[in-house]
Amino acid sequence: MLQEFKEFAMKGNVLDLAIGVIIGAAFGKIVESFVGDIIMPIIGMFGTVDFSNLYIVLKGSVPAGASLADAKKAGVVLGYGNFVTIAINFLIIAWALFMVVKGVNRMKRAEAAAPAPAAPSPPTRDQELLIEIRDLLKKQ
Repeated sequence: MLQEFKEFAMKGNVLDLAIGVIIGAAFGKIVESFVGDIIMPIIGMFGTVDFSNLYIVLKGSVPAGASLADAKKAGVVLGYGNFVTIAINFLIIAWALFMVVKGVNRMKRAEAAAPAPAAPSPPTRDQELLIEIRDLLKKQ
């Protein structure tokens, strides 16, 4: 059973998947930083910078300007700000992956469209005779 598991774990597809997951997690952190450190400050120039503290009070009395954590303690709130941030992260990741796939597809199409080297045509009767003459002259 251990040998079976080892064969399964060492198959190329499993290793490729594991590498993909690890790279995907690292890429997610890069996008999270990009959104948090670059996109959100730019959006913040036009309004709220910290979307994570945006919420709507559904029930209870929440003091104005309270953080989301304080608002959750004081009443029932719908915290939509974190969702907005995660949705922006998703859109950026989806766009980046779309551009990668589009580039790979373009390279594949260019590779497929490149003319294959033509196979040499068989020699004509005249060419065969010239080859024979050349070979005979080399022997002499």
